[in-house]
Amino acid sequence: MPELKIEREHTLGMDGARMLAQRWREQAEQDWGMTCTSEPGETADRMRFERSGVSGALTVTDVRFDLHIKLGFLLGAYSGKIAEKINANLDELLGPVA
Repeated sequence: MPELKIEREHTLGMDGARMLAQRWREQAEQDWGMTCTSEPGETADRMRFERSGVSGALTVTDVRFDLHIKLGFLLGAYSGKIAEKINANLDELLGPVA
């Protein structure tokens, strides 16, 4: 199974990062048909998501977003385009990588 790992640093603090993760969750559920569950923690929150052919987790801390996605066989052929779309989405939410 192809995997994507996308890591982004931020300066939002934990409260800001949680707000942004919630916006990402809403978009994932509405636009991409994902089922998401959140696991809040003291120093990091984890959001698990899945739909047919895709599963993964978004880990949010006060300084980083770590996105780990597993693609099924059929979507694996599009992993480059999927990574490009996710990075564009994160750029829109966080600003481009410096």
